[in-house]
This record gives sequence, C-alpha cells and structure tokens, in this order.
Amino acid sequence: MEPKVNTTASPRPAALALAAALTLAGCATPAPDTTPLARRDIASAELAAGIKLAHEGWPQAQWWTIYHDEQLNGLIRQALAGGPSLEVAASHIGSARSALSRTVADLGVDVSLYGNANRQRYSGTGLFPAPIGGAYYSEQTLRLDLHYNFDWWGRNRAQVASAVGELNAGRAAYAEAEQALAASIAQSYFRLQGAWARLANTEQLAATQTALVRDQQKRIAQGLASADEQRAAEMDLSLTRKQLMQLKTDIAHEREALRALAGADNTALAGLKPVALNAAPHTLPARLGMELLARRPDLQAARWKLEASLSRIDAARAAFYPDVNLTGAVGLDTVRMENLLQAASRTVYLGPTVTLPLFDSKRLDAQLDSARTARNERIAEYNQAVLDAVRDVAQDAAQLQGIERQIGEQAAATASARAQLASAQARLDHGLASHAGVLNARLALLRQQDADLYLQQVQLLAEVALTNALGGGYHEEAPLATAIK
Repeated sequence: MEPKVNTTASPRPAALALAAALTLAGCATPAPDTTPLARRDIASAELAAGIKLAHEGWPQAQWWTIYHDEQLNGLIRQALAGGPSLEVAASHIGSARSALSRTVADLGVDVSLYGNANRQRYSGTGLFPAPIGGAYYSEQTLRLDLHYNFDWWGRNRAQVASAVGELNAGRAAYAEAEQALAASIAQSYFRLQGAWARLANTEQLAATQTALVRDQQKRIAQGLASADEQRAAEMDLSLTRKQLMQLKTDIAHEREALRALAGADNTALAGLKPVALNAAPHTLPARLGMELLARRPDLQAARWKLEASLSRIDAARAAFYPDVNLTGAVGLDTVRMENLLQAASRTVYLGPTVTLPLFDSKRLDAQLDSARTARNERIAEYNQAVLDAVRDVAQDAAQLQGIERQIGEQAAATASARAQLASAQARLDHGLASHAGVLNARLALLRQQDADLYLQQVQLLAEVALTNALGGGYHEEAPLATAIK
C-alpha cells in the first residue's frame, strides 16, 4: 500500500512570510535630508599678513604667572579653587554626566529579582468549582527577570554618543569659564594697579599745580603776572582734583569687581598694595588653522554640541525601524512553601518582543525633522564661533600691535619733557628763568608720565585679551569614550 502524501501546506513558511512582511511594513522610510548646512573649515582660518608681534607661539597654562606678581597669582588661584561663576559650569557637567548615566543604563542586560507570597480564597460561585472554589490557597514566587534590547539599528548607541558629546561640551565649557574668569581677574587687577599708579602721579601733579598757583599769587602781588594767569592755574588744579576723585572711584570700583570675581573677603582685598607693573613677553602664533580649534575651549564646546546633535539624528533615524527586545524569566512558583525549592516548582519564560512603527511615521518624521533643525542650529553656532574666534585674535593682536607703536612715540615725548625740565632747572640755577618755568616744565613731564602709565595699563589689558582669545593656555583634552569616566 502506497504511503499517503500530505498535500496540506506547512504553516511555518507562511508564518515566516507574514513576519517578514510585517517587518518590512514596520520599516518606515525616513524623509531625505534636504537642508543640511555646511560646516566652516577652520583649517583655512588665518590672520592678515600685516598682523605680527615680536614673539611667535601660543599662551602657556597658568599664563598669569609670567607677570611674577604673587598678589595676582593668589587672586586667580582663589577664584579657580571655587569661584561662584564656576559653579554654574560645574552643575552643567553634573547634569550631562547624569544624563549619560541614564542613557548607558539602557544598554546591556537588565536583571531584577522578584519575590512574592500571598494567600487567596477563591470564590465558591465563581469560575472555579469545588474543591478549588471556596478554598484558601497560598502561592509563593521567587523569580529572576531579564530584559535585553538588541539595538540592531544603533538607536541606543547613538543616544549614548549624543550624551557623551554633551558631557564633552560641558567639560570644554567649564575650561572656557575658567579661562574667562582668570582673564577677567587679571584685567580688573591691572586696572586697579594702573589706577593706583596714575593716582600717585596725579597727586604729584596736583601738588605741583598748587605750588604754581602760589607762585602766581606772589607774582601778581609783585606786579609780574596777571589775574588771568592765576585763574588758568586754578582751573587746571580743579580739573586735576576732579581726575583724582575719578581715579579713587575707579579704585573702589575695581576692588569690588575683584571681590565678586575671586570670591575674596575684605581681609584678602585689604592686603592688596600697589606694585610696579611690567608688560610680559606676549606671543602670537604664525598660523592659526586647526590649532585654534584645539586651543579655544569655546570652539571645542561648539564642536561637541554639534557632534551630539548629529548623534541625535542617527537615533531619530533608527526609530523608523523595528525595535526588538528579549524578555526572559527563571524562577520557582508553588502553592505550598515546603515545595518551593523542588525541581517541579521551577518556571521558565523566554519571549522576544518586536515593536513595529506601522502608524507612527508622522511623529517619527517630526522627531527627525526636529533633530535635523537642531543640527543646523549647532552648525550655524559653530560657524559663527569660528568667525568670532579669528576676529577676536585679529582685533586683539592688531590693537596690541598699535599700542606698541604708541608706546614708542610716547616714550620719545616723555624723554623730551624730561629734557625740557632739566633745561628749565638749569636755567633757574643760573638765574636765567623763573620758578614758574620749572613748575610748568614739571607739569608737562607729569602729564607725559600719566600718558605712559595709561598706555602701560592699556597694553596689559590688551595682552590679557589676546591671551584669552588664543585660548588662555587651554589644549583639547582627551574626549570621553562611551563609558563614564
């Protein structure tokens, strides 16, 4: 007898075909990216050929120590140890680190232990008849639950990369805050020292003008001068006293600025004293290019924010594809406690879960479009940051270059005023000039010395500004990997 041939189709190929069809249907198609912005190439960023300084190079870490001023070093050291302005940047790093921790937790296997014990009476008139209905039963469960997301499309990995980018951006932003704080303290300190130096010089100027007024009074009494000459001298003295008041106001202003920047108390500020200021050997690199990206913490922060936005686009694109999870459990379950540890009480469960975004394309499209828009914003911010960085360096270097030329001309003017005073004094010693001539020559020299002190202060401020524009000694740190450091 011939064996029967089963002509009924096996259900397995049909089920596989249905699963494949559902998978393909669940793979919604992302919209094409039609509006990407181009990222500016910083390698081509260079200064104009006419901007040159005497020394080439980049600032060193702790650049403020080259001024050999322990007062300045102490103020910056105190501020960087815990200045109020750094707390905001530090909190941003903490938030980014927490976000990374939450995102990393989505990777790998989630394992949890579940235990339960209960006692229940089943209804005597319900679904289960006697002897189950109307009786009490206890149930004890001890189970180990496992959950794993395969992340075949890299969605979770992209989210982790985005969180890492935000954390790296936070670290660069903290370095930027440190450099900005050090630069602000140095500039405020130099303004304070400059005001002290000009105050001392202006006090000499006022004393000389007072002596000139008295000399004019004597000359008027002797009929050798007019009242107009005395009034002119008195007017100059009043203007000088006004300048003294302004300098004292500037000193008070800068002391309070230093207090806020460094977080210093009255005792620390009371110990500050005037010191002679000297310009430091400032440098300017011959080329900027990619080195500027590594040296400017704000550019690094903008770059990492851009990288984070690109990873968010990858995550939004991966959401268009099926999400596959694996859930499993092994444990023990029994209605009698004494049987809990027996082999017959064991339970095993394993179940894959596939989520297909069949009717979710509008929301996914909106998410992807939002991520792409945010990417364009980050690119625009990065491009603007590159332009601003090159502009800052060029402007500060050009200003410093111009100040150096002014100082040269001012030195010649001061030398001439000093020679004029020496000549007037020599004529007075030989009876060939009046005391008023010597006083006027001394006034001319003191005014030139005030111009010297002002230019010296401006030069120090420009040096700090250029140092900050060049990154303040910052150099790109090793970026974090996907693991939390």
